[in-house]
Amino acid sequence: MEEKEIYLECEKKWVYQVLIFVAGYYGAFTYCVRGGVFCNAQTANLVLFAMAVGKARWSDAVYYLIPMAAYVLGAIVSEILPKPVKNTSKIRWDTLLILVEIVVVCVLGFIPESAPYQISQIAVNFICSMQYNTFRQAQGIPMATTFCTNHVRQFGVWFVNSIKYRGNKKYVNRCLSHLFMLLCFVAGAIASTVLCRLFLGKGIWFAVLPLGVLFFDLLYADLKTEKGQIERKPHGH
Repeated sequence: MEEKEIYLECEKKWVYQVLIFVAGYYGAFTYCVRGGVFCNAQTANLVLFAMAVGKARWSDAVYYLIPMAAYVLGAIVSEILPKPVKNTSKIRWDTLLILVEIVVVCVLGFIPESAPYQISQIAVNFICSMQYNTFRQAQGIPMATTFCTNHVRQFGVWFVNSIKYRGNKKYVNRCLSHLFMLLCFVAGAIASTVLCRLFLGKGIWFAVLPLGVLFFDLLYADLKTEKGQIERKPHGH
């Protein structure tokens, strides 16, 4: 009960665990059946862009600029929209974003296998960027919901602190929080690999299941349990 008074539903750890599961699902989807690339983050694209420039392969450089531009656009949109959504709607931007993801996922499943891979890549880049910029802290712990590098580092840091301070509950909880995020990401990637092997591009539709559960939970919070708290900002914003 005390937790509900401190943190909004959109800040709960289980919400972040579902989101990173879906992110792992997206990553395996684009890699397995949409061009052999990862669209959750942009480090690899930036390196490939720099390599293309270094080799004077200008068309390749432009190719890698496209997903990076989609990622930047997603960040811009997710930075601009929350305020007008808050002023004109009874639901939070966080909730609306999950609905947007569901719509995008549904559309992606209808794209034929013969279509250019860039369509799916740009769409996934866009929604991953918005998700990463929107969901920032899980119950006071900074969390990334679309990639794992920081979780690997944080797990190592808090694992050492847990041993150093002889099982201090705070450090153990932080360590386990990041470990579980990593496990959820891996689980999402495994599920996507299996399902996309069976259903190809239509395998992306299975991501609607966890997203749908998340959407209705956040919608219920907005309209019922947290009604009237639309002005309250999640931590990290």
